Amino acid sequence: SRDTRSRPSSFGSTAIGVCVPEGVVLAVEKDDVPSPLADPTSIEKIALVDDHVSCAMSGLVADARTLVDHARVEAQNHRFSYNEPMPVRVLTQAVCDHALRFGHGGKNSMARPYGVALLIAGIDDGVPSLFHTDPSGTFAACKCRAIGAGSDGAQQSLDDSYDTAGTLDEALMLALRSLRQVMEHRLSPTNIEVALVLPHPEKAQHTRRLTEAELSEKIAAL
Repeated sequence: SRDTRSRPSSFGSTAIGVCVPEGVVLAVEKDDVPSPLADPTSIEKIALVDDHVSCAMSGLVADARTLVDHARVEAQNHRFSYNEPMPVRVLTQAVCDHALRFGHGGKNSMARPYGVALLIAGIDDGVPSLFHTDPSGTFAACKCRAIGAGSDGAQQSLDDSYDTAGTLDEALMLALRSLRQVMEHRLSPTNIEVALVLPHPEKAQHTRRLTEAELSEKIAAL
């Protein structure tokens, strides 16, 4: 098995990203609904960073929100300064640079490393991309990646079945199958969250979240 000593976020919810020419699929297990009476839609594991960028998180949600907020500020500053969307790789680098500042003092510095890993998906000039960040502050571009508690099994499923020329629907079904293999509970529209990051969206935002009805249809087709 993979060494998890440098990955405290390996104990968080399983999250999967799959990048194909038609876009990026982000799928996350929602395993921390506090009560059967809680509204699962109020728990979000996929966050919109900018019109062209979204991210999935695994680990400490509070830490993830801090990094997402920082990414949003960086993205908006870039738009204001250069009148263009911030390149996804540059934005990812900015997030990791911020994560590396822990323990350095100052009002914006954490006393400990951020206990979260992110899958950052975005579009640059119509080309989709996917990046993985970990708590050490390192990042890498990837075609498909699993993070969180079930990452080992899910990554093996991705590695076995990923097709670089696959369609977005094939990528979505692969992400759902990989999640189903590692989840403790039966896959359902209420215990997962799925978003598509599209290069040519109908609206300004490139990210579209799948509805429960859409998820039910896809799960039934597995």
